Amino acid sequence: MSATRPVGINSTVSTSTSSVQTSAIQQQSDTLRVVAESAGVYVTYGANPTATNENIYVPTQDDAKISLGPVSAQKVVNVTKGTSTIIDFPEGTGSPFDVGDTVSLTAPSQSAFDFTHQTVTGVNRSAGVGGYFDTRITISYNSSGVSGTFSDSNATLRKSFKVAVKTESGTGKAYIQQVQAS
Repeated sequence: MSATRPVGINSTVSTSTSSVQTSAIQQQSDTLRVVAESAGVYVTYGANPTATNENIYVPTQDDAKISLGPVSAQKVVNVTKGTSTIIDFPEGTGSPFDVGDTVSLTAPSQSAFDFTHQTVTGVNRSAGVGGYFDTRITISYNSSGVSGTFSDSNATLRKSFKVAVKTESGTGKAYIQQVQAS
């Protein structure tokens, strides 16, 4: 028998016969738990998913634990503002993100730099070019309007995703929560 521990917030989605998405969720666990109320639901997740009858089916009699894969997060040491945003990671750490991933930045002491669910458009792993020795990535986020200079030593960039659900009956709810299983 295994136990689950909730991670982050629980999202509730009213289901429909067409696909309905959650807002962006920052990945904090490798497992997503889905519970269907009133009617079974089809579930998928990703950057901008659309649920179909070919996705994972969760009946009302049970829950489903869906693997999200490894958690991807990295400390941020610099943000270069512009029509695209450049994120620098600490020297020697690399990037857990690839082109096409969606990410969210949390800068606790400089929330003006925060953004949610933006796409990675480039990853630069070249070393020693012009004195630059860390990995940097480019995000399709226009940060040119953010004032100030980035200096938040507790900023974290984290992979984010959305969950899409649909049901054949058109009524009911789905409860979605990241969990840790033990």
